[in-house]
Amino acid sequence: MIQLALVVAAGSLVSGLVLAFLLRRAPTVSAQLAGLALIAVCVPLAAVLLSGWVMFHMGADVKILAVAAGSATAAVFAALVLARSISASLRRVGAASQSLAAGELSARAPAGGAKEIAELAASFNAMAAGLEQLFDARRELVAWASHDLRAPIASLQAMLEAIEDGLVSAEDYLPTLREQVRTLSMLVDDLFELARIDAGALTLELRRMPIAPLVASALRLLRPEADARGVALSAEVDDEVEAELAPDKFERVLFNLVTNALRHTPSDGSVAIRVERRASDLLLRVEDSGEGLPVEAPARMFERFWRADRARSGSGAGLGLAIARGLVEAHGGRIWAENRPQGGACVSFTLPAA
Repeated sequence: MIQLALVVAAGSLVSGLVLAFLLRRAPTVSAQLAGLALIAVCVPLAAVLLSGWVMFHMGADVKILAVAAGSATAAVFAALVLARSISASLRRVGAASQSLAAGELSARAPAGGAKEIAELAASFNAMAAGLEQLFDARRELVAWASHDLRAPIASLQAMLEAIEDGLVSAEDYLPTLREQVRTLSMLVDDLFELARIDAGALTLELRRMPIAPLVASALRLLRPEADARGVALSAEVDDEVEAELAPDKFERVLFNLVTNALRHTPSDGSVAIRVERRASDLLLRVEDSGEGLPVEAPARMFERFWRADRARSGSGAGLGLAIARGLVEAHGGRIWAENRPQGGACVSFTLPAA
């Protein structure tokens, strides 16, 4: 009897493994689930029938067959119902993916179903939302870049036509022409820098060096603009504070942040750079005494081309803060903005300490 049990168990195991291997070639999930149900029912059924044929007479064998066949039919029916439900959930996700591939960026897969399918639908929806946001950003990029390029180009064209017609001399328009060319050059540089950041092609040559000279250099570049606006510039930084950084990119971050602060600070206001050494990093803050940030600004002001309202729109293409965020994150730091308790705004970022 024990030998018979071992033979039946071994035969059931081998046949189950062979059938399971063949089942992996089934073309659909429904077919695989239905086949799995058949294997789970038919292999034990065959073992029972084989044992019954040996142990009982034919009459008892027929009873065993009837009971086993009824149980097998119920199990197969339940498996088919389950397979239909699972395949329907997968078809809904597949339909959403086909819509997305056809260009319908708002397509989303319905949530619900088994845990694995629900997680698949959630991952697909997150991917679709990211793609929609990416395409929206691309459209916005083209629209704003076209707008900001059109204005200086139109101005250049008008001045050149006036010079050609002899209405004015070239010397009269030379400073303005130079300023418009500078504006175009800065916009193209910003677009190129942002493209490198987005593509992951930005390479940093990090060096260990003191912070104070770089802060002083950035303030020297911005001092004329601050004086023209009547805004006081200052810095609080220890001469011994050092960090691992790319000097030109660090100065670009400071230049963009201080420029943004100057645009939003009224005359007789102040903008200050403060550097604080902490246990594991450096904290740098650019503080202004302006009107502060709107409610939604801290969460969105580092998005490209985002402008809160007319009062804080200022000039420029709206890429400076987005580039600053990309450069800070490329250094391994993070950047954020908040309102100061005493009024005004504060943009802070961290850098790994040397």
